[in-house]
Amino acid sequence: MTDDTTPWDAIVVGGGLGGLTCAAYLAVAGRRVLVLEQHDRAGGNSHVFRRRRVYEFDVGVHYIGDCGPGGVVPAILSGLGAGDRVRFHELDPDGFDRIELPGLAVDVPAGWAAYRDRLHRALPGDRAGLDVFLGVCRAVAGERRGSLLAPGGLPGGDWTSGTAALREWGRRPLGELLDHCALSVRARTVLAAQSPNYGLGPGQATVSTHATVTDHYLRGAYYPVGGGQMLAAALVEVIEAHGGELRTRSRVARIDIAGRAVTGVTLADGRSPAAPLVVSNADYRRTVLELAGPGHFSANVVARTRDAAMALPFVTLYVALDRELPPRREANLWWYDTDDVESLYRELEEGRPADRVRSLFISFSSLKSPGGHRICPPGHANFQLMTLCPRGYAPWGVTRGPAEGGRYRRDAAYLARKAQLTEAMLRAGERAIGPFRDHITHLEPATPLSQERYTLSTGGTPYGLARWGGPGARPNTATGVTGLHVVGQSTRYGSGVAGVMTGGVMCAAGILGRALMPEVYGGAVLGDPGLLPVRGPGWDPLAVSLGRRGGR
Repeated sequence: MTDDTTPWDAIVVGGGLGGLTCAAYLAVAGRRVLVLEQHDRAGGNSHVFRRRRVYEFDVGVHYIGDCGPGGVVPAILSGLGAGDRVRFHELDPDGFDRIELPGLAVDVPAGWAAYRDRLHRALPGDRAGLDVFLGVCRAVAGERRGSLLAPGGLPGGDWTSGTAALREWGRRPLGELLDHCALSVRARTVLAAQSPNYGLGPGQATVSTHATVTDHYLRGAYYPVGGGQMLAAALVEVIEAHGGELRTRSRVARIDIAGRAVTGVTLADGRSPAAPLVVSNADYRRTVLELAGPGHFSANVVARTRDAAMALPFVTLYVALDRELPPRREANLWWYDTDDVESLYRELEEGRPADRVRSLFISFSSLKSPGGHRICPPGHANFQLMTLCPRGYAPWGVTRGPAEGGRYRRDAAYLARKAQLTEAMLRAGERAIGPFRDHITHLEPATPLSQERYTLSTGGTPYGLARWGGPGARPNTATGVTGLHVVGQSTRYGSGVAGVMTGGVMCAAGILGRALMPEVYGGAVLGDPGLLPVRGPGWDPLAVSLGRRGGR
C-alpha cells in the first residue's frame, strides 16, 4: 500500500478495461501507477453483478472475438505475464450467432469463407453483390489489422494512409457500400443484423467499423470462463503486483493542469494526488468539457466534442428462470420482426415508442457457461434480452442524467416508461424463444440511465462517440495537452473489449515510445508472472476488483 506524499508517475482516471490495460503496461514498464475508479469495483462494461446469492450477470461481455491462438486479446494478456489468468471458451464455430428475420434464419460461422458460403445459401439472388461486399470488408479489416501489428508501428497519424481498401472505403458509411453492391433489403438486413455490436446503423457506421468488428468475430467467438470480471481482475493483479494501486469509490472531480501540462487530479473528496501523466478512461466528452475543461484544448477539438453525437444506448433485461431453457445452441440470437433493419434505425433516430420492440439481442449466459458455479443454480437458466433505444433523456421522462446529479430512480414518469418497455421486451422475447414468464425467478431491467450512473458515460451508451467531426473521425490517445492522454470506447481503436484493450496498449506505447502491440503479438512477455499472486480456494474476481485497499 502506498500514499500520495510523493507524486505518482501516472494516474489513470477510470477502471474500465482500456484504463486498466494502459495502467498494467505502464506498471510492467516500471511506472508507479494509481488507478482511480468512481464505482465500487473496477471493470467498467466488463463488470458483473450478483443477485440473490445464486445468479451472476454480465453487464457488457457477452462474447469476444479473436481469442484463439494468434488472437489479439490473449496476446495483450500474455504480454503482461497474465496469459494463463483468463481462459476462453470458444462458441460453436459452425454458428456462434443466429440471425432470425421473418421467414429466414442464418447461423453465422467462424471464417470468412464459411461466412460467404452461408450467405450464398441464404441469399442466392444476392451472390454477386455479397462477393463484392465481403471482398471489400475483408480487405479493409486485413489492412487495419496489419497496420496495428506492423513491426515498428507507434500510435498517431492517419491509419488510412498507404492502404488501398482503407483509402477507398474505410471512412465511408456502410450504407454506401451496401448501395454500391446493389444488395436487396433482406441482404442488407442480414449483413447489418449484428450492428448493435457497435451501436450504429448503416447510415452512420463506417465500413471500417463494420469490417473490423465482423473480422474480429469471424476469427472465432469466445466467452471468458468465469465471466467478464475475469479480465478486469487479471489486469488489477498485474497492476498491483508491479507496484501500482487501484482505489475504488474514488471519483475524480478535476484533472489539474498548469500552463499546458497536467499536474495531477483532484478528487470529489478534496484529495489531490499529483502526477506528470494522467490517462483518462472517463467518458471522452466529460474529459474534455468538464474534467480538464475546454480552455486547455484547441478550438477545433472543443467544437468537435461539443457537437459530437453518441452511439445508441441499450435497454437490458437480466432474466433468471427456475428451469433450463429448451434445447438450443449456445449461439447468441439476433431476432428481428422485419427484414428492413434500416427502418428500425430510422425509428430510433425519430424516437421509437416505448411499447414497440422490433429487435432483440439475446445472450444465453447459462448455455455459454454450463455448470458455472456463479451463473445460476443447476436446473436454472440465466440470459439477457437487449434492445437499442433512442438517445437522450426525454424518452425516459427526465431532463437530467445521474452524472449531473439528476434523480430518476423513483421518478413516476421514468418508472412508468421503464415498466412499459420491460413489458414490450418480454413480449418480444417470448416471440423469439418461446414462453418463459411463468418461470422467472429474477427480472431486472437496466436503462441508459443505469449505464450512465455506473460509468458516467454521456447518454448512457457503452459505445462512445458516433460522430466526432468528419466521417469516421475519432480522437487519438494523445490530446495536445502535455501529459494528458485518453483511452476507452471513443478513441480511434474502437469499442468493445478488444477495441478498448488495444487502445490501452497503444496509449501506453505512445507514452513509452515503444511499439508494444507488435512486440507482444510476437510473443514478448514484459511483465513478471512470478510476481502475480497465487489464486487460492475461494478466489473471487469481484473481490480482486475492489483493489487491495477495498475502496478508499
